[in-house]
Amino acid sequence: MEQQSAVSIDVITLRYGSEDATVTVGIAPRQWDPFAGERALPGVLLHRGERLATAARRAVSTKLGVPEDSIVAVGQVATFDEPNRDPRGPTLSIAMWAVVGEHESELAEWVPFDALADLAFDHTQIIAAARTHLAGILWKDLTFTRALTGDRFPATRAVELTAALQGARPDPGNLNRTLAAIPGLARTGERLRVKATGRPAALWAFDPAD
Repeated sequence: MEQQSAVSIDVITLRYGSEDATVTVGIAPRQWDPFAGERALPGVLLHRGERLATAARRAVSTKLGVPEDSIVAVGQVATFDEPNRDPRGPTLSIAMWAVVGEHESELAEWVPFDALADLAFDHTQIIAAARTHLAGILWKDLTFTRALTGDRFPATRAVELTAALQGARPDPGNLNRTLAAIPGLARTGERLRVKATGRPAALWAFDPAD
């Protein structure tokens, strides 16, 4: 009888707290073979009848030690179906994204996109594809965007967030036009000093009614 593929949920977990200089991705050493001790994305096998978002939250909670109430939002990225991606047998990977808020965990390592390499399975390739996908939905999928920015954010945060996902700093003029075109988002007229030196940054805010 032909072996059926298992379904794995692998999660690109993003953190961008108020004290973080850039967006980071959560990884942790694997506890068991294959690839025991190697760093990997948090992943779990999908239970029968389980929703993808539920499995993604379970992966982030159990593998990264992030409390459930600190997982702000989740969504789907893509499916990876290379037949030999898992040495245990054929396994589909449904890659999900998650954004987490402030929390304490001793399990996870939080690493910038550009420092992620040599991960278990095909997780390095999954992250590369996910980064492109997430850069494409930033400022378009407002569930994803607002999970990272919060309801109010300085322009400098928008710059750093865009640079982290795109891999290059955006043109300020183009970014301002992008922000101005987002429904429910407006420049407040306030300014916020983000660094001890330098000019205070313009403050953007989403309409609380949206």
